[in-house]
Amino acid sequence: MDLFETINAAIKSAMLAHDKMRLQALRGIKKEFLEAKTAPGSDGILTDENATKILVKMAKQRRESAKIYQDQNRPELAETELAEMAVIEEYLPKPLTDDELDAELRKIIAQVGASAPSDMGKVMGVATKALAGRADGRAISAKVKELLQK
Repeated sequence: MDLFETINAAIKSAMLAHDKMRLQALRGIKKEFLEAKTAPGSDGILTDENATKILVKMAKQRRESAKIYQDQNRPELAETELAEMAVIEEYLPKPLTDDELDAELRKIIAQVGASAPSDMGKVMGVATKALAGRADGRAISAKVKELLQK
């Protein structure tokens, strides 16, 4: 079952459980998925890779919104955003730990043949695709920079 079908099944479960917060978050995910499937230039197929990118973007948006609400002393709105983010993150791959990220990036650096900081672009291109949804872009960039300077 792909992510789109998984989300549809989860919507049904949330409806039966009368879980309004979860249902709202899942419907938001489904809306984004449908928009991606019907976007101009789209072939009408949503791969799990593209679905994961959408989920990463949605989780990041919720995290940033929650921070803004907290800064503006609006805890009730921040709670809503954080709850939706938690639901979205259930469907993302398990994030990499620092050690796992380090090991994965060392493999990619060896595969690409990078040896100097000037090769960072080559490494980042491969790393961001390979680690999509499992590591934040800033964390990847910082770790690649650190590894290439050694």
